[in-house]
Amino acid sequence: MLEKLFKLSENGTNVKTELIAGLTTFMTMVYILALNPSILSASGMDAGAILTATAVASAIACFAMAAFSNMPFALSAGLGLNAYFAYTICGSMGYDWHAALTAVLFEGLIFIVLSLTNVREAIFNAIPKQMKTAVSVGIGFFITFIGLQNAGIIVDGSTLVGLFSFKTALSDGTFATHGITAILTMVGVILTVFLLKKNVKGYMLYGILLTWALGIVCQLTGIYVPDNESYFSLIPTTFFSMPASVSSTFFKFDFAFVAEHTLDFIVMMFAFLFVDIFDTLGTVIGCASKANMLDEEGKLPKIKGVLLADAVGTTVGACLGTSTITTFVESSSGITEGGRTGLTSVTVGVLFLLSLFLSPLFLTVPSFATAPALIVVGFMMMQQVVNIDWQNLEDAVPAFICITMMGFAYSISEGISFGIISYVVLHVLTGKTKDLNALMYILAVLFVLKYFLI
Repeated sequence: MLEKLFKLSENGTNVKTELIAGLTTFMTMVYILALNPSILSASGMDAGAILTATAVASAIACFAMAAFSNMPFALSAGLGLNAYFAYTICGSMGYDWHAALTAVLFEGLIFIVLSLTNVREAIFNAIPKQMKTAVSVGIGFFITFIGLQNAGIIVDGSTLVGLFSFKTALSDGTFATHGITAILTMVGVILTVFLLKKNVKGYMLYGILLTWALGIVCQLTGIYVPDNESYFSLIPTTFFSMPASVSSTFFKFDFAFVAEHTLDFIVMMFAFLFVDIFDTLGTVIGCASKANMLDEEGKLPKIKGVLLADAVGTTVGACLGTSTITTFVESSSGITEGGRTGLTSVTVGVLFLLSLFLSPLFLTVPSFATAPALIVVGFMMMQQVVNIDWQNLEDAVPAFICITMMGFAYSISEGISFGIISYVVLHVLTGKTKDLNALMYILAVLFVLKYFLI
């Protein structure tokens, strides 16, 4: 049944591989169930309702991904967009969370229209193949940076980012928390790479579980000491809990706000729309490139279904009470494990639903245990850098800008923005306009306007 439904053999995979890939993807992105309620609750929303809404919306979006495209991408509430929701719209702008949720709803509805009318597909296909390679490499850089931050190896510093100091940790008493987890991450990277070298099937998942197990051993022996503020117990005290109700957030829109503050509403909705569209495109490009899913022209045959699933997820999420649902870059961890079909997405969706009842278990998985998987995936995605023609400067420089800006601006969409602007400008200046299509000009202008108007 599964073979016929997901065309497993046709895609060079099997049930076991897809299930392991789905579990691996879920393990690397389960942090969102803790993080999203923490961020969105700053807007005044109920944290329990947000967790339930996030899990259910993520599951529905993953099921839609499988149904519409049979692709192995997983979706959940997008980081950055949830911060914009809570800290900008409901914080500095001072608007109620009902208005922000209404903006997310309209964004999702517009996305559905754009996906059905091929606008988003046209944007995907308009991006040159060299830039698509750069996006994939840039995501590798970005996801490695995320992994290093999650591990606490890269921290805030006088130079904006800095390296965690083990010497300082020994003197100020934080070595038993921060220091040990940073070391465990580095050990986890070595273990994961060793399993990869030995061609162990499921090496990414095993790497996560082994790193977590080492952490538990450290806690039991007193080497790791939780402080219950930033560093918590690695041992689940309970496995089962009942999900919270979404009654306080379900369909809580403020349509009157749209009429009373039309201009402000358009600005906030466009911000959601712009970031989500290019975060999603960037993630899909990077993950599809890694899995060799793009055709010779750099197109993804099932891109319409992928984008439609993303749009449906956002719309459903808004109705339930969470910020924009988007395709997660952590999908690359499952793809690296061999996930190639919608069965991977379905597995992630089922695990999101199970997490409603097993949240104490899933939320105990520490970030230092999933960080090695992100770092190793980053390494594997960055290998595609050799496919960039570094001798062709008008292609290579925009690719370099795209790659570096993704990490340094901490945003996939910003990397794409700067990459496309520089690509168009350099090709115009060097007289190679035949390499540009009309949509690239339009995108470049829109990106420039975005930085001055939003």
